[in-house]
Amino acid sequence: MKRLLLATAAVMALSAGAAMAADPPPSRRAPPLRAPAFVPFFTWTGLYAGILGGYGSGTSNWTNVAATTGNFNVDGALLGGTLGYNVQTGGTVFGLEADAAWSWIKGTTTTNCGAGCETSATWLTTVRGRIGYAFDRVLPYMTGGLAAGEIKAAAPGMTAASKTRIGWTVGGGIEYAFMGNWSAKGEYLYADLGDFDCSLACSAISPTYVSFKTHLLRVGLNYKF
Repeated sequence: MKRLLLATAAVMALSAGAAMAADPPPSRRAPPLRAPAFVPFFTWTGLYAGILGGYGSGTSNWTNVAATTGNFNVDGALLGGTLGYNVQTGGTVFGLEADAAWSWIKGTTTTNCGAGCETSATWLTTVRGRIGYAFDRVLPYMTGGLAAGEIKAAAPGMTAASKTRIGWTVGGGIEYAFMGNWSAKGEYLYADLGDFDCSLACSAISPTYVSFKTHLLRVGLNYKF
């Protein structure tokens, strides 16, 4: 009887060990993977407005049938505002931009004008198309279109003459977007407003033609709505 009890106990112990080996405790499951955070893609599409400032340096020329001053330097600062709209398709950005600025660009010569002939631009504006390729928030671009401004011709002893001239402009630049919808840009433009006849106001010998051309270096700060 004793032997039977011992054998039964041994069999039960072996059975319990086999059951534990066959059914080990469940291991901890790895936590589920989190979906990667979504970073919105920046787009240049939209309406924007801003301010601009810069410097212009160019030439003017007074010419009539008797003489010419030749090209003389005109330069000065400008300050104004910008309004535009961009549409982005893939990486390509198309835009239309208009700006207007007060101008302090002027210059004087005494060549064939002993008292001093002065040409100045009191304001300048451009309406341009833009095309560029966006590298996310960096946008290099080319631009071109219409330029206009009030050109003034003056000399001692004569009545100053002024004329609103329409010409053309071409250039390029680079713009960088930061802090949400803000962007900063730097650009170069060449503007040619042709010439105008300032008539008897400029000289007793008429017509006298006054030309105006300038290189513009400008910086701007824009906000996209």
